[in-house]
Amino acid sequence: MEAAIGVLVSQFKAYAGSDGSSDTLSREEFHKLVTSQLPNLVKDAADPAAVDQLMTSLDKDSDGELNFLEFWQLIGTLASKRGGFSQ
Repeated sequence: MEAAIGVLVSQFKAYAGSDGSSDTLSREEFHKLVTSQLPNLVKDAADPAAVDQLMTSLDKDSDGELNFLEFWQLIGTLASKRGGFSQ
């Protein structure tokens, strides 16, 4: 599990860092991450409008970016669905 967490953190930072700040994902960075890393787990990952809507739902502080804790909510939801756990 430690390795999996390390991969999630490093991937978040890699995508978040493409615009200079590795602390948050911009809308464009989130689109790139979802389409390249989660295309089979995120419903309609190829649809920009669907990914925008997903980002808006995760962006709890409405700042137009996702911090790691906001992003982590997506990972938790995807893992729960993948594992067949109730939500």
